[in-house]
Amino acid sequence: MINIVLLEPEIPQNTGNIGRTCVVTGSRLHLIEPLGFRINEKALKRAGMDYWSELDVTTYVDYNDFITRNPGAKIYMAETKAKKCYTQVNYEPDCFIMFGKESAGIPDEILGSNLENCVRIPMIKSTRSLNLCNSVSVVLYEALRQNLFFDLEKESNYFLRPHLKEHMPSG
Repeated sequence: MINIVLLEPEIPQNTGNIGRTCVVTGSRLHLIEPLGFRINEKALKRAGMDYWSELDVTTYVDYNDFITRNPGAKIYMAETKAKKCYTQVNYEPDCFIMFGKESAGIPDEILGSNLENCVRIPMIKSTRSLNLCNSVSVVLYEALRQNLFFDLEKESNYFLRPHLKEHMPSG
């Protein structure tokens, strides 16, 4: 299982979408306050749709609370200016992948003591960043791929649209 950590997320729709991604991948979500919204906010649940009740989510009052309650955790930090690409590390089962708030990322005082575990998603230099939901999905699925997707369904023996079967090659 992979743990996704959002440090002070600001946009409820992003967090709702990330929550949904965590549910469908069997990942845990960790939210470090302050949040830019209330957990019971309609926009958050609308983005996560009916998955929110199935989400394994833990909240923390601040970064120190998160560290105290997860001693010895292996934490990777996704940051646009990191030296390593997100594909250049080996994500262990039960590791934590942290993402900073939408407007500012992860603060320097946190990054400074974790530089060896910072990763980035390659982008064109003149761009700022991907949407937080997209960034989480990209890095999370790489971590899942490296762990052979744990118990996720990797193959399907059926089509959702029966009329497509006739177009499949036989054999």
